Amino acid sequence: MASTESKPVMVEQANGSVSRTVRETQSEYSEICLPNDANLLGNMLGGHVMHLVDLCGAIAAIRHARCPVVTASVDQMSFLHPVAVGELVKLKSQVNRVFRTSMEVGVKVWVENLVSREMRHTSSAYLTFVALDRAGNRVVLPPVVPETEEEKRRFAEAAERRAYRLACKAKTKSNPDE
Repeated sequence: MASTESKPVMVEQANGSVSRTVRETQSEYSEICLPNDANLLGNMLGGHVMHLVDLCGAIAAIRHARCPVVTASVDQMSFLHPVAVGELVKLKSQVNRVFRTSMEVGVKVWVENLVSREMRHTSSAYLTFVALDRAGNRVVLPPVVPETEEEKRRFAEAAERRAYRLACKAKTKSNPDE
């Protein structure tokens, strides 16, 4: 029986590069918390923070892939501090590791009180993005090259997280009713 799963395609990169550094993928995104982003307590909705994490992560992923990407998974996300109306949410993302057609992107979220200039780390997340061509087929990605010790640590740890994600995915597929 023929498989209906499409095979990944290699997309020629505009600059002819076969790899990119982590630095080339880094992204920053900021947004002020407005009343329409807040819950009844005057704090940014957790779902809105998650949306911003997805956007910032996608920017880093697109910078690497140079084509559209879709979110395949988001690891656990905790909210350490609320973001009050009037405070600035600052997000930073980067590609930690590329596998074949997927990549792990790390996103950190800070909140800044614009009056006092106090900054607090409020969330972190790891997202998996898959690159797609215009027809919706997976794209084989160029490798990412970590340069700093911190980037090399994240690169190594990403492989461990991926193994865990794949094990969870396999368990979910084998036990769909659980």
